[in-house]
Amino acid sequence: MAAETRLLHFVAAMTRLVEAGPPDEARLLEGAQPLMKALVAHDDWLPEPMAAAHPQYYQQHLLYGDPLDRFSLVSFVWGPGQKTPVHDHTVWGVIGMLRGTECAQRYTRDAQGRIVASGAEATLRPGDIDTVSPTLGDIHVVRNGLDDQVSISIHLYGGNIGRISRHVFVPGTETVKDFVSGYSNALSPNLWARRLP
Repeated sequence: MAAETRLLHFVAAMTRLVEAGPPDEARLLEGAQPLMKALVAHDDWLPEPMAAAHPQYYQQHLLYGDPLDRFSLVSFVWGPGQKTPVHDHTVWGVIGMLRGTECAQRYTRDAQGRIVASGAEATLRPGDIDTVSPTLGDIHVVRNGLDDQVSISIHLYGGNIGRISRHVFVPGTETVKDFVSGYSNALSPNLWARRLP
């Protein structure tokens, strides 16, 4: 497959998957994982503007937003030392590592309702896949696993992740803050960052 058609092939296949049945999380996660695996198997298709790092903040570039908000595809670009806060998604997601290394630490609530680390930190390298969802575990912190270079992961979500109201957590406490991430793209207009009237 030609490099310039990899993204188009993924979007077409994902559109067929969401249209093939009900929006069942388990069905969509099962069907989406091999599509993501194939997409990140080759690091020759991501447009350079969607792979650009910011010196201070990680970047979340919208690659495709389904017009009906059934899914969105995003490139996460991590500069050296960059990381997210502890956060959730509220929808299912499939993460594929394209370039570099990404580390993720999952969190859960303890018996007192505080957010605490759960299990060992996971490391993703090119070609690796991970999943998140409210059913499987949806709270984590993610960071660039490399101190001296950019890392890039591709994230697929079961909704328009840039405009979904989500949550940031303070570890060891019950503190929760709402947030909407938006996108780093400087595209205007960004059709997928708005709701239909």
